[in-house]
Amino acid sequence: MSTALRVLGVSFLNARPLVEPLRSDPPLGESGAPLFEVGEALPSACAAALAAGDCDVALVPVATLLDNPQWEVVPDVAIACRGAVQTVVVVAQRPLAALSRIHLDGASRSSALLLRVLLASQGLTPELVVAPHGEGASRVRADEGALVIGDAAFGLTGRFPHVVDLGAQWFHDTGMPMVFALWAARPGALQPEHTRALQQAKLRGRTRIEAYAADYAQARRARGELALPEADYARYLRHAIRYDLDAWEREGLAEYLTRARAVLGAAAEPEDDDVVHVHFADLGYAPLRRRSSGRALSLSQTLDKARAGERLELAEGLLLYDEADLLELGAAADARRAALHPDGVVTYIIDRNVNYTNVCTARCKFCNFYVPPSGKAHDQGAYVLSRETLTQKFRETEALGGIQILLQGGLNPALRLSWYEDLFRWTKTNFRLALHALSPTEIIHLAHLEQLDIREVLLRLRAAGMDSLPGGGAELLHDEIRNRISPFKNTTDEWLEVMRQAHAIGMRTTCTMVFGFQERGDHILTHLDRLRALQDESLAREGGGAFTAFITWPFQAEGTRLKLRDDTSAWRYLRIQALARLYLDNVPNLQVSWPTLGPEVGEVALRFGANDFGSVMIEENVVSQAGAHFMLTAADIEHHIRQAGFVPARRTMRYERLA
Repeated sequence: MSTALRVLGVSFLNARPLVEPLRSDPPLGESGAPLFEVGEALPSACAAALAAGDCDVALVPVATLLDNPQWEVVPDVAIACRGAVQTVVVVAQRPLAALSRIHLDGASRSSALLLRVLLASQGLTPELVVAPHGEGASRVRADEGALVIGDAAFGLTGRFPHVVDLGAQWFHDTGMPMVFALWAARPGALQPEHTRALQQAKLRGRTRIEAYAADYAQARRARGELALPEADYARYLRHAIRYDLDAWEREGLAEYLTRARAVLGAAAEPEDDDVVHVHFADLGYAPLRRRSSGRALSLSQTLDKARAGERLELAEGLLLYDEADLLELGAAADARRAALHPDGVVTYIIDRNVNYTNVCTARCKFCNFYVPPSGKAHDQGAYVLSRETLTQKFRETEALGGIQILLQGGLNPALRLSWYEDLFRWTKTNFRLALHALSPTEIIHLAHLEQLDIREVLLRLRAAGMDSLPGGGAELLHDEIRNRISPFKNTTDEWLEVMRQAHAIGMRTTCTMVFGFQERGDHILTHLDRLRALQDESLAREGGGAFTAFITWPFQAEGTRLKLRDDTSAWRYLRIQALARLYLDNVPNLQVSWPTLGPEVGEVALRFGANDFGSVMIEENVVSQAGAHFMLTAADIEHHIRQAGFVPARRTMRYERLA
């Protein structure tokens, strides 16, 4: 029987929905024994105990991750805010700029460091001195303020003429949420059942907020302390505090850690030159087993089944990935290509890939294209393309026979939804170009930024001129991999939901996969299976949209911060593409990936299931910065298509052929 993990939760009201369910309804492990022994402390004490090994799991201030990058963080649980937080405030008799000294509450390093970040952004340098928790407000003098955090901040607004809510100030300065605390554990302590139990506790706790608010108010009154109405505490827990760690919170977390490191100086720089460190705990993704319907699998029978176009099960796909001879796999995929596209035509499109901004909050480890928004971004080459530059690019595209702009960029918090709407309307007014625009990641970012749902964002963009949605940002649709390579980006489910909503409003999209992140075959098959399932769902919807094509390519590692190497050879690419043609039986088209591997490999790929040579790509900026430098004209593409034995034809994004 395993020993229960020692857990320290924060003693503030805002932590009750996370901590109290662990006490009132203790989670049990598979053996029936309790998973946790639960205690409480101030945030700084929680972090100190975890660092000293006096507990196994603790609700820690996020700033402590800078010193402890080895800690494992529970995914999708946080104490955060999207605006005013109410319980992290600077109180004073004078405005912030007039203060000579601020007394810092010693209970939380994150709040104190947040204040330093905000002061630095305004060029303010008051003396900062640490005060015991709860004593700061009593030390306020004419030109001395205090940072007050936690329950001690309730009711202070009316007592002081100047109150600065740090959550609101952070949101004003960055346009992003602020994450204050996370569940963190010593390496190796959390098993998947512990991680899931902490996530489930959050869900249970959020259903009991009114009860926690009532208990808290009654306890204060019983101690003879002033108490707000119970409804105020409930409103605080439901609306001021957020307990999810979704894509927008992760963006805010990354931005905070980056700015905090800059304020702390060189001493906080990591040895591996990574931007920020967050290691999410493993949820225990079970590898696929190579058995199907209770029977042993036959490789030859599975190949025959795939060649005939019958639907493959997950285990059958894994068998082909692991054991099929490459040429036999390619031959089966070529047979399916010929059955789906019997006229021997290979299509392509003339478009231009325009990256309208390189400012991005996601900080993916595999990307060396982006510039973070914090600090002196303009000194790092940050840009947003002007209308004059776009005019030149769009006119050149039309002059070269281009019919479409593939418009993608970073997650730039300065660009609101109205900016995109204006850009799309301007494009449609002045040019004859289709807009294959943005990505699910950018849509998620805009939805959070505007606090709208995904469907509303898509409808507004479509009304402004967006024609279709590219499949960017998918990388690998498996959170075990995503948490490793892009921990601050959207999850698999978030990406798929954008595509689901796009299809629901009748929009056509593409889907993609990037490999070469030390993934296993079961990661590859899970990705393909999630796409196929969503395509089934979309095709069953009358009048809906769907994936028109699938594209895969290998990760380009040159110059990136992702410290890993994997098989990104042409041989592995051909294996994965052939497998995709056989497994994605409901996606009509497969594009080759010549920009990453070269046009000669593209020719071969046309005999491994692909029926499309992709895009002329008049311009490309992202993969080229990671080491891929192949560029082709329309004549070049048609030459390579003919070399492979096919007839070239131009197309639209919807795969309508052009005369």
